[in-house]
Amino acid sequence: MTCVPTLARMLRTPTARVAAAAVSAALLAGGLVALGATSAQAAPGDVVISTVYGGGGNSGAPFTHDYVELFNRGSAPVELGGWSVQYASATGTGTFASNKVDVTGTLAPGQYLLIRMSGGTTGSPLPAPDVTGSLALSATAGKVALVRSTQGLACNGGSAPCDATQRAQIADLVGYGNAGFYEGGGAAPATSNTTAAVRGSGGCADTDDNAADFSAAAPTPRNSATPKAPCGSTPDPDPEPRPDCTTPASHKISQVQGSGDTTPLAGRTVRVEGVVTGDFQRGDQLGGFYLQDTAPDGDPATSEGLFAYAGTSVTDVKVGDRVFVTGRAVEFNGLTELSPVTSVDVCGTGTVEPTAYDLARGDGTKLEHLENMLVTFPEKLTATEHYQLGRYGEVTVSAGGRLYQPTDRPGVTQAGNDRRRLLIDDGSNVQNPPAVPFTSPEALRLGDTVTGLTGVLTYGFSKYRLQPTRPVAFRRDNPRPAAPAPVGAANVKVASFNTLNWFTTLDQRGADTAQEQERQLTKLVAALKGLDADVVGLMEVENNGDTAVKALVDRLNAAVGAGTYAWVRNPDPGTDAIHVALIYRPAKVRPVGQAVSSEDAVFERPPLAQTFRRVGGGEPFTVIVNHFKSKSCGDATGPDADQGDGQGCWNARRVRQAQAVAALAGSVPHPLVIGDLNSYGEEDPIKTLRAAGLASQTERFVPAAGRYSYVFDGQAGELDHVLAARSLAKRVTGATIWHINSDEPTILDYNTEYNPPSLYRPDAFRASDHDPVLIGLRMH
Repeated sequence: MTCVPTLARMLRTPTARVAAAAVSAALLAGGLVALGATSAQAAPGDVVISTVYGGGGNSGAPFTHDYVELFNRGSAPVELGGWSVQYASATGTGTFASNKVDVTGTLAPGQYLLIRMSGGTTGSPLPAPDVTGSLALSATAGKVALVRSTQGLACNGGSAPCDATQRAQIADLVGYGNAGFYEGGGAAPATSNTTAAVRGSGGCADTDDNAADFSAAAPTPRNSATPKAPCGSTPDPDPEPRPDCTTPASHKISQVQGSGDTTPLAGRTVRVEGVVTGDFQRGDQLGGFYLQDTAPDGDPATSEGLFAYAGTSVTDVKVGDRVFVTGRAVEFNGLTELSPVTSVDVCGTGTVEPTAYDLARGDGTKLEHLENMLVTFPEKLTATEHYQLGRYGEVTVSAGGRLYQPTDRPGVTQAGNDRRRLLIDDGSNVQNPPAVPFTSPEALRLGDTVTGLTGVLTYGFSKYRLQPTRPVAFRRDNPRPAAPAPVGAANVKVASFNTLNWFTTLDQRGADTAQEQERQLTKLVAALKGLDADVVGLMEVENNGDTAVKALVDRLNAAVGAGTYAWVRNPDPGTDAIHVALIYRPAKVRPVGQAVSSEDAVFERPPLAQTFRRVGGGEPFTVIVNHFKSKSCGDATGPDADQGDGQGCWNARRVRQAQAVAALAGSVPHPLVIGDLNSYGEEDPIKTLRAAGLASQTERFVPAAGRYSYVFDGQAGELDHVLAARSLAKRVTGATIWHINSDEPTILDYNTEYNPPSLYRPDAFRASDHDPVLIGLRMH
């Protein structure tokens, strides 16, 4: 660190050149003197900021608090009394003076000083801080200044430029992320909840260029008690302390675990012995490792495994190491672990055979007795949920095939589903990992299977989860269907398709940008082209007159031929932001009369009913497109509140909507009720329609294993229905559900935020979150 801001360090602000001249003039006028200097103080600039961490306490954070770490890279002690650390946001208007913590103490050469800042509840405690402040640092971008004064700087380097005098008081500056005030040619890299801005070479690197001196790395906080690391000293040929392999363990791992859900030794420091079964020490992983006792206690109620939250700052271990670990026994969000770990002694090697376990466990059986143990599941397990695959690298699998909604079909219970499921994690708490597991060479689909799954069974975020210790190889048992299954010798095909908020207005419910809108439109057209239906009922189309539906039809016609499709004008689109729509092929069918709707006030999104007749003649049939009230609760009260029967909120209203649709169906020729009814197959609204003489055609033609159109919370079910009156059912030639959406990961959709660009394809897959339904009619 040079003693003053040099021209090489001039920060990228509009006044940089002027400030450079002013600083030079100040130097020529007599130089700079550090405030509070004593005879023991080294030359100004020996103390630097070695780490900035702002993710403390956030989701996935390894530590509960933000911190700033200082380091003396000089050759003499530095008295820090009268100094301060000051913070300003990356690009805001607040000044350094608004966020300040005073520093005290003398820092020896090679010594660190830990300043704990504000925090939250997630993560483990920091090592004992040397100074405590309350500054809230940004997890991604900001500016931290080490100032040779306790006087707050009334500048921020951006909207309020720092003058020559203020700059001369700054002993060190770190701008990270998109900060506009930094040393040298660029800011330090952006950080996250799990990474910090870390100065290279243990704090010794200082080229007066934040971009060159810092990297984003796992936070490893060091305090004044950390072994000193003077810059330029001769490295110790044996820097690691020799392992203590003679002091025996104070407790067995099973004693730390206990026979209940929590450790009976909470808060006590223990020493345990075991063999490392899972190594996840890096900061972008779990920050620790798992160890297991090779001499079980014989009690089936106690686990033989434990998690050591140790990082690599204590000792870097590997799978198979026999270790003695000393640390405090704690219960961290339901997981028994050692934290902090004060020593890890590697004393040879050992082996642990995984415990074989059948996932489909009995009623009342818990997994606590296997917590932190190496486990293998010999049976075939089926992928049943991957909603968090892109964000957290998580996949849920289940024994005995995929899971179905309990209210979708007989014989399914929630408790039974819960006993069959297991979450597979990726050994990391990083959000939106750059490399998403199970997406290469092709993305995992629900229904794919894995056999012999092996890893450490642990607990976190309210769920048992497996951290794999062997590669997880899914078998592609559910390949992508290139086209819908045949629907018989039909001469008219009708489809139902929820478009997942097709909006021409940007940044509303659908696409946020023109790029996203183009990607969404491309996928929707690919799906409609693949359906190849003569009449299509659409849901979740923006309620802006004919604008949104016209845009969709225009693009579809551009792909399949001018004039191929037209749309029905909706006489009552309702008051919601979305409405239902109908498109059709004029060359195949023609509208008979005007479209009608229901006048019942129970609808926010009224149904759209249009009678058609084949161009070649024959009997008329009426398509009634619906989108019933959703299950989300909002302001639901009384009978519309969640009744705890699995049907969600607003079920009473959906029943009334079903009654109104049944009445409408009774007034038109040969009705076909289609759409997203937000009701599973065994729920009251479907029973209401069934009682009115409308029969499910997917129940008739689609095997039970494939009868689903939507997946929620890992459970598949049929929300999108096709029901025919008795007069029309005899003319139905077949029905199918085209599984192009519900089985596909969300990261394949049109959105650009968080979705890896390489995964997008201009095809029908993940065009929506609902699968389209297709039915064939033989109309004479």
